[in-house]
Amino acid sequence: MKSKWDQTKIDFKNFLKLERSLSPNSVDAYLSDLEKLKQFSEMINPVPELENMTHHQLTDFIIWINDLGVSARTQSRIISGIRTFYRYLLLEEIVDADPTELVESPKIGRKLPEVLTIEEIDSLLAAIDLSKAEGQRNKAMLETFYSCGLRVSELVNFRLSDMHIDSGFIKILGKGSKERLVPISPRAIKEINLYMPDRHKLLDKINKDILFLNNRGNKLSRIMVFIIIKDLAEKIGLKKIISPHTFRHSFASHLVDGGADLRAVQEMLGHESIITTEIYTHLDREYLRDAIIRFHPRS
Repeated sequence: MKSKWDQTKIDFKNFLKLERSLSPNSVDAYLSDLEKLKQFSEMINPVPELENMTHHQLTDFIIWINDLGVSARTQSRIISGIRTFYRYLLLEEIVDADPTELVESPKIGRKLPEVLTIEEIDSLLAAIDLSKAEGQRNKAMLETFYSCGLRVSELVNFRLSDMHIDSGFIKILGKGSKERLVPISPRAIKEINLYMPDRHKLLDKINKDILFLNNRGNKLSRIMVFIIIKDLAEKIGLKKIISPHTFRHSFASHLVDGGADLRAVQEMLGHESIITTEIYTHLDREYLRDAIIRFHPRS
């Protein structure tokens, strides 16, 4: 027996093919983008209720896909597809209003993300409830996030075997499977060490190498990191719209504001160039570590 969602998807697919006369590839793209919205809906509701999505929830969805590293151009395409879906629901009288009316597409171009102050980062970390089982894990995770300027995908895939505490570095597998060494602050190391006893309590369920685990012993999802940060922001009444990427951008901004060399910051972020046409020379490990020790607030 087909679920309500399955039937709605079939009907929408027929609408795109027959009434909009779209090509099979275009139809598949629309349905694929709609699946992303369904996945997000399942994250906030046990049963996906796309017909009841609000403007606020759709805004959160856009923040979420941005956090996943989706480009502004692709985000615009996804939003366009979702608008088409809700206009279809409106046409079929499945919904009474279109929640996408006030949703803005991202501008195709470079927009600076929000930056947290050191005080705001401290407030977020202080809001973590350490009496909960996941409390120390979250603190260690966010401290590592901020102290090392990682991408969210790099954070959730970070392994114990990639930690080189004695030398003060961690090994990161970044975009394009490129490895880089990133200095890690003493404060992040301290919080990780405090988290390890909680990690060991997972016993037989534990994933032997992934560092940050959920209560089933598996690695955290990127969505879960998004939720943890969003909940902490709401807890302290932070008005800025933030995501996991905000920690990475704050890491870079605080280093640059403190006087760190742009080349060192770029190397630690794992970018290939300072600007698209200028490749900078490779920097030695001690120079990178010196930049962290001298200019990062956690050092």
